[in-house]
Amino acid sequence: MEANFEGGALSSDGGLMLLRQVDRRIGLSKAVAGVPHDPRNQEMIVHEMRDLVAQRLYALCCGYEDLNDHTALRRDPLMQTAVGRGEELGSSPTLCRLEKRATRSDVVALNRVLVEQFIASHAGPPRELVLDVDASDIPLHGDQELKEFHACYDSHCYLPLYVFCGKAMLACVLRRSRIDGARHAAAVIKLLVTRLRQAWRAVRIIVRGDSGFCRQRLIGRCERQDVGYVIGLARNARQHRCVEGWERLMEHAYAATGAKQRLIREFSYAAQSWDRPRRVVTRLEFGAQGSNPRFIVTNLEGVATDLYDGLYCQRGEAENRIKETQIDLFRIRASCHRFLANWLRVMFSALAYTLMQRLRELALANTELAKASAATIRVRLLKIGAAVLRNTRRIRILLASHHPLRDLYFVAANALASP
Repeated sequence: MEANFEGGALSSDGGLMLLRQVDRRIGLSKAVAGVPHDPRNQEMIVHEMRDLVAQRLYALCCGYEDLNDHTALRRDPLMQTAVGRGEELGSSPTLCRLEKRATRSDVVALNRVLVEQFIASHAGPPRELVLDVDASDIPLHGDQELKEFHACYDSHCYLPLYVFCGKAMLACVLRRSRIDGARHAAAVIKLLVTRLRQAWRAVRIIVRGDSGFCRQRLIGRCERQDVGYVIGLARNARQHRCVEGWERLMEHAYAATGAKQRLIREFSYAAQSWDRPRRVVTRLEFGAQGSNPRFIVTNLEGVATDLYDGLYCQRGEAENRIKETQIDLFRIRASCHRFLANWLRVMFSALAYTLMQRLRELALANTELAKASAATIRVRLLKIGAAVLRNTRRIRILLASHHPLRDLYFVAANALASP
């Protein structure tokens, strides 16, 4: 048995053509290419900005997180075909220079691209949008700018702020870690609400977050913009005094039955930093380990049980999406020295996530991969052996004959081929 890498013009990423079709449908790489400033002499450049962006996004979707990977990928005939070139693509140094010249206006404008893509994905105005605001960590292991130690995560890291609406990402703001986790949240929500209501004047907007975002500034911003909110509230002694009567009743019921007790109640409460009392919903539990209360503050009407179980508890989906982007699409790869270069890297991962999410919506709806993660889609559908035959008239892509999901590939390709 003998093996070598002399098979010729073969590629392991046959699903690249699906990404290309999604990109052409939604115009993602074209929109992104119009954002970063480009100081190069336009009469002398070899690689257009759109080609570099598409090359980077497609590579992230296919699992190539490092710029060094492009030393070989630039010669991959299928990657060249997907990007739309018949010659070598951008080199690792070219892509590195693209990242290092990032400015704050560039990354802010890329966040606007995320919002515009979300708006364009709707055929008509939605009745209601629930915006999930959350934060996570990006571990740092080098000498990056603004690197700081975060005690909660027990590491040096950045602390990016995310906003999701369902599975769509609307904002990603990279921040230093030694700050309040809710910092910039009110400003980001203000910008998002303003733009969304420009597109859909009558849409109802609800902001959802954990107790780390329970700040007067964010709550006040929501109230001034007529935005609903349901946000976790950190426990304290005053709140425990408000619910101690219910807890005693639960304790007696548990002692009599031995069954874990659960209640959802509400009361009016005002923290010292608040300008007035607000509605607080509490979920109370009593079991073998004693009392375990949770609190949320909201300006929404409705049954307390529906607000807690039906609305607030669903915010965990945003955490799954953060995990998907950070692990499956390499958002934790912040190895540049410059802070803004790392922010651009994070934004490229966010845009790659948008590309994969739109692939799910446009091509994989009602299939076995309709709810699959980006990593699963990559392994099951994008990683297909393919031979590329090119001449002056046409390009033929010969995919592996025995791929298990060949029928699903045809379904996805036909869905993307239709107008």
